[in-house]
Amino acid sequence: MANQTPKYKRILLKLSGEALMGEEDYGIDPKIINRIAAEIHEIHQLGLEIGIVIGGGNIFRGAGLAKSGIDRVTGDHMGMLATVMNSLALQNAIEKHGSKVRVMSAIQIHEVCEDYIRRRAIRHLEKGNITVFAAGIGNPFFTTDSAASLRAIEIDAEVVIKATKVDGVYSADPEKDPKAIKYATLTYDEVIERKLAVMDTAAVVLCRDQNMPIRIFNMTKEGALLKIIQGLDVGTIVKV
Repeated sequence: MANQTPKYKRILLKLSGEALMGEEDYGIDPKIINRIAAEIHEIHQLGLEIGIVIGGGNIFRGAGLAKSGIDRVTGDHMGMLATVMNSLALQNAIEKHGSKVRVMSAIQIHEVCEDYIRRRAIRHLEKGNITVFAAGIGNPFFTTDSAASLRAIEIDAEVVIKATKVDGVYSADPEKDPKAIKYATLTYDEVIERKLAVMDTAAVVLCRDQNMPIRIFNMTKEGALLKIIQGLDVGTIVKV
């Protein structure tokens, strides 16, 4: 491991809250979060600087709560708190493997984590701390996809790596359409024009305007993240 040279120096890894559920209907599956933490620790051991944004859909999703009658702003704030819970759980899981982790929140919650300050975040990364960015961007109506794009740009990451449950981007849902085509490479405009489910449009536009590549891969496949870090062509890449 120590002799391997990663393709990147600094990345932003985007995890969905749903990825933590495993086979459960709600919450966090201990086996799943431990496996994810082990893979993150593995690539961290290569000397990689890692920022992470994680969603909260396994606990609360603001848009979903709004549909049930809760005020959208209130629902989004509940969703932000869910991401803090997931971030703390991921911090604990990764640290059990031996990597140091800092959690920085876009909303003030001093008793459990730090405030997000860009310069401090970069300093954490430079010191070798995995840094988890919680609570989205701190404002309602913005998804954690947008938070991932924004934080990646702010910390000068080289790529946004988005973990999903499929091995890339397809022309249609591969589980419903056996003729669905997997794309190896896409441009930002192709993603937007074809309305492909990569990230929400605001997040894609932000990456496009700052020329931030997006790599989409299947986190449920063990070793896939390491292959990406080693420079192998895994999943789908979105770039200019």
